[in-house]
Amino acid sequence: HVVVINSKHIALLGREWQYRVYYHHTGYPAAFKHMGRINGKLWIPAWQLHDRDPTLILWKAVYNNMENTMMRKNMIARLHIFPEEDVPEDIMANVTSQIPQLRPVPKTLQDYSDEEKANFPHVFVKSEDF
Repeated sequence: HVVVINSKHIALLGREWQYRVYYHHTGYPAAFKHMGRINGKLWIPAWQLHDRDPTLILWKAVYNNMENTMMRKNMIARLHIFPEEDVPEDIMANVTSQIPQLRPVPKTLQDYSDEEKANFPHVFVKSEDF
Protein backbone atom coordinates (compact mmCIF):
# COMPACT_ATOMS: atom_id res chain seq x y z
CA HIS A 1 0.00 0.00 0.00
CA VAL A 2 1.06 3.57 -0.68
CA VAL A 3 -0.08 6.41 1.59
CA VAL A 4 0.17 10.01 0.37
CA ILE A 5 -0.45 12.93 2.72
CA ASN A 6 -0.82 16.69 2.18
CA SER A 7 -2.20 16.38 -1.35
CA LYS A 8 -4.04 19.65 -0.72
CA HIS A 9 -0.71 21.49 -0.91
CA ILE A 10 0.45 20.37 -4.36
CA ALA A 11 1.93 22.97 -6.67
CA LEU A 12 1.68 23.35 -10.43
CA LEU A 13 3.94 25.55 -12.52
CA GLY A 14 2.84 28.95 -13.80
CA ARG A 15 -0.61 29.01 -15.31
CA GLU A 16 -0.94 25.26 -15.33
CA TRP A 17 -3.82 25.50 -12.84
CA GLN A 18 -5.86 27.19 -15.59
CA TYR A 19 -4.56 25.33 -18.66
CA ARG A 20 -4.33 21.73 -17.43
CA VAL A 21 -7.68 20.01 -17.90
CA TYR A 22 -8.95 16.62 -16.77
CA TYR A 23 -11.58 14.44 -18.41
CA HIS A 24 -14.69 13.60 -16.41
CA HIS A 25 -17.93 11.90 -17.38
CA THR A 26 -21.05 12.42 -15.32
CA GLY A 27 -22.43 8.97 -16.07
CA TYR A 28 -25.51 10.39 -17.77
CA PRO A 29 -25.87 10.56 -21.55
CA ALA A 30 -25.22 14.03 -22.93
CA ALA A 31 -28.76 14.31 -24.33
CA PHE A 32 -30.41 13.43 -21.00
CA LYS A 33 -31.01 16.69 -19.15
CA HIS A 34 -30.90 15.93 -15.43
CA MET A 35 -31.93 18.73 -13.10
CA GLY A 36 -30.66 21.37 -15.52
CA ARG A 37 -27.01 20.31 -15.18
CA ILE A 38 -24.53 19.68 -17.96
CA ASN A 39 -24.26 15.95 -18.64
CA GLY A 40 -21.90 13.74 -20.55
CA LYS A 41 -18.25 14.47 -21.27
CA LEU A 42 -16.64 17.31 -19.36
CA TRP A 43 -13.16 18.81 -19.42
CA ILE A 44 -12.52 20.32 -15.99
CA PRO A 45 -9.61 22.71 -15.27
CA ALA A 46 -7.18 21.65 -12.56
CA TRP A 47 -8.16 24.44 -10.16
CA GLN A 48 -11.85 23.42 -10.23
CA LEU A 49 -10.99 19.76 -9.72
CA HIS A 50 -8.69 20.68 -6.83
CA ASP A 51 -11.44 22.80 -5.23
CA ARG A 52 -13.90 19.89 -5.43
CA ASP A 53 -11.56 17.25 -4.05
CA PRO A 54 -7.86 17.93 -3.29
CA THR A 55 -6.97 14.27 -3.78
CA LEU A 56 -8.32 13.88 -7.32
CA ILE A 57 -5.48 15.54 -9.25
CA LEU A 58 -2.91 13.22 -7.71
CA TRP A 59 -5.20 10.20 -8.07
CA LYS A 60 -5.81 10.90 -11.77
CA ALA A 61 -2.09 11.45 -12.38
CA VAL A 62 -1.22 8.08 -10.86
CA TYR A 63 -4.13 6.27 -12.53
CA ASN A 64 -3.35 7.64 -16.00
CA ASN A 65 0.35 6.73 -15.70
CA MET A 66 -0.33 3.14 -14.71
CA GLU A 67 -0.22 0.38 -17.27
CA ASN A 68 -3.69 -0.32 -18.68
CA THR A 69 -4.04 -3.95 -17.60
CA MET A 70 -6.61 -5.88 -15.63
CA MET A 71 -4.54 -5.28 -12.49
CA ARG A 72 -4.83 -1.49 -12.65
CA LYS A 73 -8.02 -1.32 -10.53
CA ASN A 74 -6.51 -3.60 -7.88
CA MET A 75 -3.29 -1.59 -7.77
CA ILE A 76 -5.04 1.79 -7.58
CA ALA A 77 -7.12 0.46 -4.68
CA ARG A 78 -3.88 0.24 -2.69
CA LEU A 79 -3.26 3.97 -3.12
CA HIS A 80 -4.47 6.04 -0.16
CA ILE A 81 -4.41 9.81 -0.66
CA PHE A 82 -5.24 12.25 2.14
CA PRO A 83 -5.58 16.04 1.75
CA GLU A 84 -3.96 16.82 5.12
CA GLU A 85 -1.84 14.94 7.65
CA ASP A 86 -4.92 13.32 9.25
CA VAL A 87 -4.52 9.62 8.49
CA PRO A 88 -6.64 6.92 10.16
CA GLU A 89 -4.78 4.98 12.83
CA ASP A 90 -5.35 1.58 11.20
CA ILE A 91 -3.56 2.76 8.04
CA MET A 92 -0.83 4.59 9.96
CA ALA A 93 -0.10 1.47 12.02
CA ASN A 94 0.91 -0.37 8.84
CA VAL A 95 3.28 2.32 7.56
CA THR A 96 6.80 0.93 7.77
CA SER A 97 8.94 3.58 6.08
CA GLN A 98 8.68 7.08 4.70
CA ILE A 99 10.38 8.78 1.80
CA PRO A 100 12.25 11.80 3.17
CA GLN A 101 11.18 15.22 1.98
CA LEU A 102 13.40 16.41 -0.91
CA ARG A 103 13.52 20.07 0.02
CA PRO A 104 12.07 22.11 2.86
CA VAL A 105 8.76 23.86 2.39
CA PRO A 106 9.38 27.61 2.01
CA LYS A 107 8.00 29.89 4.70
CA THR A 108 5.18 32.26 3.85
CA LEU A 109 5.33 35.97 4.57
CA GLN A 110 3.12 35.50 7.65
CA ASP A 111 5.67 33.06 9.12
CA TYR A 112 8.38 35.75 9.37
CA SER A 113 8.52 38.05 12.38
CA ASP A 114 8.63 41.83 12.01
CA GLU A 115 12.29 41.81 13.06
CA GLU A 116 13.19 39.28 10.34
CA LYS A 117 11.33 41.34 7.75
CA ALA A 118 13.21 44.50 8.78
CA ASN A 119 16.60 42.73 8.64
CA PHE A 120 15.95 41.16 5.25
CA PRO A 121 18.45 42.48 2.64
CA HIS A 122 16.95 44.99 0.22
CA VAL A 123 17.50 44.70 -3.52
CA PHE A 124 17.57 48.48 -3.86
CA VAL A 125 17.01 51.41 -1.54
CA LYS A 126 14.40 53.98 -2.55
CA SER A 127 15.60 57.55 -2.65
CA GLU A 128 13.64 60.02 -0.56
CA ASP A 129 12.45 62.02 -3.59
CA PHE A 130 11.13 58.90 -5.33
